[in-house]
Amino acid sequence: MSAEPSAAAPSATGRKVVKATPAELMEDTGTGLDYGTRPDRMPGDLTPTDRFYLRSHAPTPRLDTATWALHVEGNGIRHPVVYTYDDLWHRFPLVSVTRTIECAGNRRVLFGEEFEHTFAGTQWGRGAIGTAEWTGVRLRDLLEPAGITPGACEVMPEALDEIRARRPLPLAKACADDTLVAVAMNGEVLPADHGFPARLVVSGWLGAASIKWLGRIEVSEHPLYVPWNTEDYVLIGPDFPADGPARGPVINELPVASLVELPWPAQLRPEPQMIRGRAFAGENRVARVEYRIDDGPWQDAPITSPHTPGAWVRWQFRCNPEPGDHTLRVRATDDQGNTQPDSTSWNELGYLQHSVLAHPVHVESPPRREPSHQEWATRSRRRRTIG
Repeated sequence: MSAEPSAAAPSATGRKVVKATPAELMEDTGTGLDYGTRPDRMPGDLTPTDRFYLRSHAPTPRLDTATWALHVEGNGIRHPVVYTYDDLWHRFPLVSVTRTIECAGNRRVLFGEEFEHTFAGTQWGRGAIGTAEWTGVRLRDLLEPAGITPGACEVMPEALDEIRARRPLPLAKACADDTLVAVAMNGEVLPADHGFPARLVVSGWLGAASIKWLGRIEVSEHPLYVPWNTEDYVLIGPDFPADGPARGPVINELPVASLVELPWPAQLRPEPQMIRGRAFAGENRVARVEYRIDDGPWQDAPITSPHTPGAWVRWQFRCNPEPGDHTLRVRATDDQGNTQPDSTSWNELGYLQHSVLAHPVHVESPPRREPSHQEWATRSRRRRTIG
């Protein structure tokens, strides 16, 4: 199979990304590269491709499947291997998994409000998260023909974008059942902005591990250090000591967190309604979701979708809000007993915000109802009787 999405090169259009990013679906962070999904525009278990969030370090490259190749090399294999696009479609079994991808910097703006501090980096609200059905080849199926050596310990995918984005992962994670080299997303050929022709999907880990626009995979017998695991995507701060050449502990797994499918702040009508949202626990399963309105008790928000590791769940609860200003809090707990905290440990780059958020909600006053014709007639008769 050889299909190429129609896409003008970014330099030809002045845009750094290809797909449309309308304000009614996407939140513009101001970088020209990064767009979040509006939380109140998330229908169904899967995030539609047209509104799946975008996070890139460089403009979307234009790649041609006729000349594209994926190189597997390094001192952790016995001989290098080169795969074509058709090889990915026809030489190996294709598998599909539903997995959530979230940027480690999601909710950075709210993290800043928590500490009254503006963190550097992409100014994400709550929308740097999405779930899709990814179809492709298990990464281990591509590594095995190269002959993995007994001393191999790390695998590093590398992108074909301008900066050659790359980030290593342990061999065990690279060879997991659900670590894929994906060629399709939500049943369609992978779009340009989401990694066409092929991207990595690393279940339960930060989005930076799921390298897009793959061109090279290095297998190494020694640890690999690049800016994306020493200077960036690491936790830097007084609570996080340096870890070898890295300025702090490397971020891999993501903590449990929740999302309310309402604008921030939210405006509600004073009538019975369903409040819905999502919760995600990285490699773990979400076991429970609770909500609290103002100073009321914590109550269960029933989960309405499968509890799958590496994928979010959907939850909902019914309420009849009273007019006025309120605060809605939601917290999730995973199957290891980890619950969202009241605050997140400060770190220099504003990563992994997973505090319970105080979501502001304003409920409108009931509209003043004009008397009906019958009521006017009744009042008129009463006035004549009294007179």
